[in-house]
Amino acid sequence: MICRVLHALPFLFYLATPLLVAVLPVGPLPAAEPPAPKPRWLLGQAYKIPSAYSNQESGYFSLVAGKNGRLYVGTAKYGVNAYLVEFNPATSAFAMVMDVHKTIKVAGTGYAAQAKLHTRNNVGASGTIYVGSKQGYPEKGEHRCDYPGGYVLTYNPATGKCEHYGIAKARHGIISVLPDEARGLAYVSTCSDDRPIDHTHFMVLNLKTRTYRDLGDMEQAYAFIVLDNKGRAYHPVRGGTVARFDPATNKLERMSVTIDGRPAGAPFTGDHAILNWDASPDRKALYAVEMSTNGLYRFDLTGDGKVLAGRRLGDMLPGATRTDCRAMCVGPDGTVWAAVTNYSKPGRGWLHLCSYKPGSKVPRDHGVVGVANPNFTRFTDAKGKPLPWHHTMPKAADGTLSPWQPMGVCALPDGSVYVTTIAPHVLIKFTAAQLR
Repeated sequence: MICRVLHALPFLFYLATPLLVAVLPVGPLPAAEPPAPKPRWLLGQAYKIPSAYSNQESGYFSLVAGKNGRLYVGTAKYGVNAYLVEFNPATSAFAMVMDVHKTIKVAGTGYAAQAKLHTRNNVGASGTIYVGSKQGYPEKGEHRCDYPGGYVLTYNPATGKCEHYGIAKARHGIISVLPDEARGLAYVSTCSDDRPIDHTHFMVLNLKTRTYRDLGDMEQAYAFIVLDNKGRAYHPVRGGTVARFDPATNKLERMSVTIDGRPAGAPFTGDHAILNWDASPDRKALYAVEMSTNGLYRFDLTGDGKVLAGRRLGDMLPGATRTDCRAMCVGPDGTVWAAVTNYSKPGRGWLHLCSYKPGSKVPRDHGVVGVANPNFTRFTDAKGKPLPWHHTMPKAADGTLSPWQPMGVCALPDGSVYVTTIAPHVLIKFTAAQLR
């Protein structure tokens, strides 16, 4: 289908991962890679996310740690439903805590289904988890008008209660939800999923009245929203500018962006720039990695002017010439974490976990991600046939299972870091001791 072909364009590589993996070979993969230098392995403990909650072994950057120390992962079950799954590190157990269709009391099928939790999950001051539902992809005979629109949803771990706040914008899914419970607000970014330009509306949700205010079309695909220390909300805008909403004045203003004192150029100004954004714990700084480039940037959120000033901190993966950063976050201690796939050499990509500690001269590469417990799940059925959607974790030359399609990264207060990868859908843990 046309939409699937468009999603396969390089500049949207990770935005349509289930579609991309659909065209990759699902048969037996070679046990060994072409000759290459021996990787410096970072071996994590892998936990298989239950396959019952996806039908293409996928999820997106829907991952966050709750205030209770548990992790919350969103899944995608195309044409069927979406779920929020809780992982308890103390017991290594998964539990489904939100059935989206059950929560909204509407059960669409096909393209009318709420097929994904694609938002980067966020946690309110109350400990409530905020997510948003999104459309899948139309199959033959289905039309984009079949999708009613995405919902803002919440899960309260203390009570086990799920709620929804209705459809934010008709026919649009939801790609970002960020709560500001102190002010009774949540900020939302919608997505039309149109190509080549995605129409994404920046919206303000009043949590008390459950009503939405539309601040306009930002045309920035897969946007993250962040708050600064004054409660102002930031949304990227197509073309390299930023929209900032101030609830104190109830006004939206447009900001220009500079890097090292000069106007921001590529990759920020491209129509299809995908910006991984996250704010520091004190909300005075914004860190960003553009998906298809290797640079890490820091922006000052404390100013009152109309310029968002930034500086380049260096390459996330030193020496790499072609990278794909699908997941980035800022941890509780202010450390920036990123899952970066290196495609600089011929053959498959190699996934690295990288970090940057404020004050450091350059980011740090912790090594190539591998799996310490290779028997964590089956890759073949009882007859030895490869399971579908289990093909992006092949073996390296030394036999180490090494995934290359990350989607989320999350740092916990105890210093551990988790990465989600897809096909199969897996949560991989790295301990604080490994990462020191």
